Amino acid sequence: MAQEKFTFQAEVGRLLDIVAHSLYSQKEIFLRELISNASDACDRLRYAALTKPKLIEGDGDFRITLSIDKKAKTLTVSDNGDGMTHDELTEVLGTIARSGTQAFVEQMNSQSKSGKGKKGKGKDKGDDVDLIGQFGVGFYSAFMVADKVDVITRKAGQKKALLWSSDGKGEFTIDDAERDHRGTDVIVHLAKTEKEYLEAIRIETIVKQHSDHIGIPIVFTGGGSGDKTINTASALWTRPKKDIEAEQYTEFYHHVSHAFDEPWLTLHNSVEGVLSYTNLLFIPSSQPFDLFHPDRKAQVKLYVKRVFITDDCEGLMPPYLRFMRGIVDSEDLPLNISREMFQHNPQLAKIRSGLAKRIMGELKKKAEKKPEEYAVFWENFGAVLKEGLYEEPENRDRIFALARFRSTTQDGLTSLEDYVSRMPKGQDVIHYMTGDSIEAMEASPHLEGFRSKGVEVLLMTDPVDDFWLPSVGEYDGKEFKSAARAGADLDKIGKTKDDKKKDKDKTDKEDDKATEEIAPLLAQFKVALGEAVKDVRASERLTESAVCLVTGEGDMDARLEKMLKQNRPPGGPDLTARVLEINSDHSLIKGLAERAKAGDGKDSLIADAAHLLLDQARIVEGEAVSDPQAFSRRLSAVMESGLKV
Repeated sequence: MAQEKFTFQAEVGRLLDIVAHSLYSQKEIFLRELISNASDACDRLRYAALTKPKLIEGDGDFRITLSIDKKAKTLTVSDNGDGMTHDELTEVLGTIARSGTQAFVEQMNSQSKSGKGKKGKGKDKGDDVDLIGQFGVGFYSAFMVADKVDVITRKAGQKKALLWSSDGKGEFTIDDAERDHRGTDVIVHLAKTEKEYLEAIRIETIVKQHSDHIGIPIVFTGGGSGDKTINTASALWTRPKKDIEAEQYTEFYHHVSHAFDEPWLTLHNSVEGVLSYTNLLFIPSSQPFDLFHPDRKAQVKLYVKRVFITDDCEGLMPPYLRFMRGIVDSEDLPLNISREMFQHNPQLAKIRSGLAKRIMGELKKKAEKKPEEYAVFWENFGAVLKEGLYEEPENRDRIFALARFRSTTQDGLTSLEDYVSRMPKGQDVIHYMTGDSIEAMEASPHLEGFRSKGVEVLLMTDPVDDFWLPSVGEYDGKEFKSAARAGADLDKIGKTKDDKKKDKDKTDKEDDKATEEIAPLLAQFKVALGEAVKDVRASERLTESAVCLVTGEGDMDARLEKMLKQNRPPGGPDLTARVLEINSDHSLIKGLAERAKAGDGKDSLIADAAHLLLDQARIVEGEAVSDPQAFSRRLSAVMESGLKV
């Protein structure tokens, strides 16, 4: 065929520009990335050959070969894996399909447009470098050291070979080529400044440091001493833990996660008995870019008897543990397990259950022994872990033990167990509030009464909180109750039954008197606001603010309802009307109450005040006023009225 010329996807072009011009201090990692890709290609073919043995007929020993040509100034990474077709070349090497990489590039673009780096100062090259270090760029990392990269590949089972070629400056070409057997050669044409990668000792050192864990032989050829296997060539997870260095675990984590951060926690265990398997799992130290992708796919690879099966096994790890990286190697699952069997295989279900319990057990130890380190984990992955509270009731107690929250009375994070231990007598519910930020919630009028009574409220900012709280309902027999919901019963806290009875009699009399004072105002507010509110009533929670909006009993929490209706079609139902609570001790309310009591019930200023106070309560909640023009008119009218007095 005639040579074809293509333009890189825009995101790839941006990525290549970052890679080519960054001052990354460890350029050598390009070789690790290319070797990892070659290893994955061999793993995929080994699995495919279980049902199509002809694919590896006559060449069943997988290997990765490294060779240097000092005269041509090239370093070649070859494998006898599955190879690529024309479409796969354009897809894999010409576009960015992985959501994580896409997010990485989008963040890079947003930094460029804002002119700000990670510290909020002028952008410099170090900002790009740090992000590359957090994620990794796989094949494209070769352009850190290359003027040009050629890829010669032949798909297993096919006779046709292809040549992909690019200088990394915006375009690539695909042409016909010759290759004697299946697999891929990545030929790196080294830049003049990168001659160190033409030295045999340098190549061997890099492989020993970064790729020794690869379970496929890495053979170095062309170094003047014949072919030489330069890695241990045994799967890392099969080795005794005492023989594995921390650096080897880290490099294996880099291999399976395609990330450059350090693992926050490493779990290497073997389970023997009725069901035997080995797991080598890692928790990252920073959030992967695709953590909140809608697919919620797990990133743990499944092996059976050291044979790679899949990196997309839905039944292996619960979605709420999708931040885990690593491998699981089973001795008992069938080698020919199909995707359809993932959902229904009882052995796989037992492995999943065992892994979840072990992971949460290790997290509990960390939380108890090193709470400051655990706080870092929780900030990164707590929102994901809490999904398990409603997805897997059988593990709910374990997740509750791990859950941490901000609160109105404590510095840092607190557990539910500690919250309950601090509850004063008379408090029989766990008070919480959900919102977009801690700062906004701390300034909310809903908390005024709780502060005055010294009642602790948990503050929750993750969207998932609005889903698991109504689903779960309680902890340790104590109901979760929103501070933004009607019926807080704050007067009951901290008192005995006798105290409550005496106070009730006293409060009833005071309430009757207070209600009598503001009853005309409440009535006029209700008439003026109509269906815009569910009710207007005196508040027991407000101590400083004039008004606030609360959710009525039996209604959906306002934040959850907003989230569910964000994408509602035009003309859909409005949000459920809420209760407007007014502070009868506030000077503004007292003044309005006196005016209402003395008037004829048709005071336009009071009607305007009712709408303005409702809009004020909405603004405090972070909502827009329902009718900006009417708001402006009423505000002007009330201000004019004040000037006339």
